[in-house]
Amino acid sequence: MSWGTELWDQFDNLEKHTQWGIDILEKYIKFVKERTEIELNYAKQLRNLSKKYQPKKNSKEEEEYKYTACKAFLSTLNEMNDYAGQHEVISENMTSQITVDLMRYVQELKQERKSNFHDGRKAQQHIETCWKQLESSKRRFERDCKEADRAQQYFEKMDADINVTKADVEKARQQAQIRHQMAEDSKADYSSTLQRFNQEQWEYYHTHIPNIFQKIQEMEERRIVRIGESMKTYAEVDRQVIPIIGKCLDGIVKAAESINQKNDSQLVVEAYKSGFEPPGDIEFEDYTQPMKRTVSDNSLSSAKEGKPELKFGGKSRGKLWPFIKKNKLSLKLGATPEDFSNLPPEQRRKKLQQKVDDLNKEIQKETDQRDAITKMKDVYLKNPQMGDPASLDHKLTEVTQNIEKLRLETQKFEAWLAEVEGRLPARSEQARRQSGMYDGQTHQAVTNCAQDRESPDGSYTEEQSQERELKVLATDFDDEFDDEEPLPAIGTCKALYTFEGQNEGTISVTEGEMLSVIEEDKGDGWTRIRRSEDEEGYVPTSYVEVYLDKNAKGS
Repeated sequence: MSWGTELWDQFDNLEKHTQWGIDILEKYIKFVKERTEIELNYAKQLRNLSKKYQPKKNSKEEEEYKYTACKAFLSTLNEMNDYAGQHEVISENMTSQITVDLMRYVQELKQERKSNFHDGRKAQQHIETCWKQLESSKRRFERDCKEADRAQQYFEKMDADINVTKADVEKARQQAQIRHQMAEDSKADYSSTLQRFNQEQWEYYHTHIPNIFQKIQEMEERRIVRIGESMKTYAEVDRQVIPIIGKCLDGIVKAAESINQKNDSQLVVEAYKSGFEPPGDIEFEDYTQPMKRTVSDNSLSSAKEGKPELKFGGKSRGKLWPFIKKNKLSLKLGATPEDFSNLPPEQRRKKLQQKVDDLNKEIQKETDQRDAITKMKDVYLKNPQMGDPASLDHKLTEVTQNIEKLRLETQKFEAWLAEVEGRLPARSEQARRQSGMYDGQTHQAVTNCAQDRESPDGSYTEEQSQERELKVLATDFDDEFDDEEPLPAIGTCKALYTFEGQNEGTISVTEGEMLSVIEEDKGDGWTRIRRSEDEEGYVPTSYVEVYLDKNAKGS
């Protein structure tokens, strides 16, 4: 795995990435500086510092923390939350052993980076110069071929004219020979220039660029190792003064040792690899085909026979090379298409897959919310004194509509993803079956909701919808509540805090009070309890300590 071969066309991205790496190192230096200042204020200021340097959620900075060095830095910040009562000696040791050393290293790193990218731009300029020379030689060859052909035609015309003197004919013949020789020389020069350019291009893409990018990769990996070593030093400084927080420091060391420069380099490949191949050699374009006649031939031939049909501009004229500025993306930040069509194939596939995963998570979240609302509605139907079931209809409909919207959005992105991946039939069939199972469940829920709102003639009737819904629910619950006897106790609980049950369906409890549990928490955060035969209701699960009867729970 080498940047020179994997990222041959990512010069600008590597330049940005290495600058970002220096920024990360400078950020770490700044972090240590502020840490030394905050050490004077002990635990409170340390926690503020950790919070300040946490990456912002749902931002580009959070994506950058996929690199092992950044993960180690993030682990360092998390461990700092456990620090308390630091000593002033920590500030002095960190300043001398980390800050001063890293600041000197950053200056050396900037100089090395500047030198490497200077060599890269120099190589780019050289190949661009060779390309211009090739274009100039080709145009000169084309021009000389045209002039030689015109001179040949003029000679043949003079030779065919009986009124022209032999001196003029000889002069035309010599001029045609001179032009022909010039065309031959231009052809040789063009051929030589083309071979030289192809050789220079091969060396550029297979020797110069790989060597330069290899140096940049080694420089970047040294930076990653250096920041890991600095994190180890950071931990050891604390260890010398505060052995009590040894476990926290061990966590920082572990995070530093988890840094893998090769892994980070591979992540750079995955982030920026375009999937394109380097350009091949340019084909030779022969402009001498109309000149197959011998210049010394005195035969009187028609001037029309040798008239060339020259093509102005071959295939290579419109070809853009990776080092030409016209080939750079002109899309600006913030103008990304919805289907990520501006990205290379590999990067587009990753973005689409991530979008599909996020949408599936949202669908699952909305589905859980719908199930919770349905459960609460069931509770209200069973116990009308706890609340009005009809008050949940609007929220249930809204959640169901959200699920349908998310499902359609997922299908759209899955179609784009399938287009990028070019899925095999077997894989497509399996994905279709999985998608069909999930979509079937969602569609059934949406269909039920839609049918509840539609009358037999197709018109919308809210009252009929509610009546039919209540009838169905009532039918389902009648079978469960034919027996009016109270639910048996499945255990006991102790109130940890006082709770004032002011809403319908809740019950007030006093701290330390013992009560009977008749229904445990089903995932909604509420437990149903009973104080006496006629007094029962729901309390927050976190307010009580439940002791379930094993026999009752097992049955």
